[in-house]
This record gives sequence, C-alpha cells and structure tokens, in this order.
Amino acid sequence: MARIGLLPFLLQLLFSCAQGQSANRLGHCDSPAFDRKVGGMLRFDVPAVDVDSVRNSPGRYLLLDARAEREYEVSHLPGARWADYPGPRREALAGVSLNQPIVVYCSIGYRSERVARNLREQGYTNVSNLYGSIFEWANRGYPLEDGAGRPVKRVHGYNASWSQWVTNRAYERVID
Repeated sequence: MARIGLLPFLLQLLFSCAQGQSANRLGHCDSPAFDRKVGGMLRFDVPAVDVDSVRNSPGRYLLLDARAEREYEVSHLPGARWADYPGPRREALAGVSLNQPIVVYCSIGYRSERVARNLREQGYTNVSNLYGSIFEWANRGYPLEDGAGRPVKRVHGYNASWSQWVTNRAYERVID
C-alpha cells in the first residue's frame, strides 16, 4: 500500500522536472524581486550555477564575461576573460578544451545564457550560466577587479533602469 501512495508523488516530481530546468535550477538571488526578474528573463535551456558555488570553487571554472568591453573594464569577476556579446570572441577560448568547465555571466544572466547556448552548440560540453550574474555577485559582497586586475567596488549597471538591481550600497553603480 505504501508503494501505491508513493507513485503519485514520484509522477508529480517527474512531471515537474520535465517542465524545464527552472523547476530545479540551482541557487537563487537574495532579493525575491530580483530572483523573479532573473527567473522570468531566462529560458533555462543551459544549466544554471549559483554565485555561491562559483565563489566557493576558485579555479574550478573558466569564467567568461559576456558583457560589453566597457562593462568588463569597470569590473569583472576575478580572473574572468572578456568574451563579449553575442560572442564569444575566439581569443576568450584560446587553449580551452571542449570539456573544460565554463561559467558565463553578464549583468543578470540574459546575455550570458545566449553565449552559453552558443558555446554548447559549438561543442563545449560543460558550460553553465551564472544565475544572477555579476549583479548578484556584487550584492553578496564578493570581490571584483577592474580591467587592470585591481580590486574595485564598482559595477557597471548597464543602464539606469537595470542598475536598480545592484543593491549592495558598498558597490558604486557606474552607467555611461
């Protein structure tokens, strides 16, 4: 009898997983409003990884920044390569094997999801999108560096509307 009662639960779990990765995506943003915004913008057709997983695994991933070069120069995740959008640039992938763990990010995850999808279509097998991207990274107070590799507390906010999602007051929002 207990097995029969378990069957509907297992079927519901299987169905919810089949509805797309958003049902079982990794991580979340600290702000519920930002989480809804990010979750509503993404298709989740590439795996997502949360900022804590990346932060707690230094050196495990090749980090690719899918923002414009001016955004990258203001600040980026330590050690990240500039990939551009809709990129990625060939230089960003120099010497990278097809099975290298890669995490792509942008401001919130929208552009990076497209670059990650492009990489997967090119045959890269271990590519993820950073959920919440650099905005969530800064909101959690994680370190950033500028184009010269110096530590900074600045984030390019993309534009006035999107910069509202950088909520950590320790970080300056830059808009050009």
